[in-house]
Amino acid sequence: MWEMPVRFYHWLNAAVIIALIVTGFFIANPLAIMSNKEASHQYTMGWFRYIHFIAAYLFFFNFIFRLYWGFVGNKYANWRQFIPISKRFFKEMWTVFKIDILMLKKNGQQQDHLSVGHNAMAGFIYFLTFLMFLVQCLTGFGLYAGTSSWWLPKLFAWVPAMFGGDIFTRQIHHWSMWFFILFAVVHVYLVFYHDYVEGRGEISSMGGGWKFIEEDVFEKNKHHTPNPEKLPTPKEPIDESKPTA
Repeated sequence: MWEMPVRFYHWLNAAVIIALIVTGFFIANPLAIMSNKEASHQYTMGWFRYIHFIAAYLFFFNFIFRLYWGFVGNKYANWRQFIPISKRFFKEMWTVFKIDILMLKKNGQQQDHLSVGHNAMAGFIYFLTFLMFLVQCLTGFGLYAGTSSWWLPKLFAWVPAMFGGDIFTRQIHHWSMWFFILFAVVHVYLVFYHDYVEGRGEISSMGGGWKFIEEDVFEKNKHHTPNPEKLPTPKEPIDESKPTA
């Protein structure tokens, strides 16, 4: 289900986002270090800035890779799983909203929803997250362009002018960070929630790549998904009495 490149992207992205958030807080509110040492010997904030830039480059190129993999990966990584372009997609979004958000029950029983890959609601939220990735890359490199000597950040030198200057660009960059903090909290909660309720390896799937779904449940619910799942056609038994070429 989850290919190795997708799992590598996921965990690298989680690591660099944590690094960006932590160092970003210090950059936004620098430490007041009282010392009688020479300024050149006090490089604490310099290290925070250095780590922030390294994580930013990793984040940027990892994001570019994920855009590419959305076209060449399997169906669970494809962009059709994220962008609502069909009635079936919107229908599943509403179904997931009723179950996960409104916690509606049917005949007194908690409802369950099958999704081998991302369900439609999760896919759409990830699509919005990818847009926020783009915002962070534009504003971050836009702020860096003025002091960088490399050509790549300078490609974004036009971004601060579009937002009326560095001050508002920095505010957008900082506000966007809180989107990722909120997303991470909800994301981790829902992963543990679905793993506990469904028991299909939601957490371990991002490690090993597989989820576990009963075949009868799969057959009953597969038509609810935006891109209906298909089980592989069983192989015909080999007739050993027939000669082989």
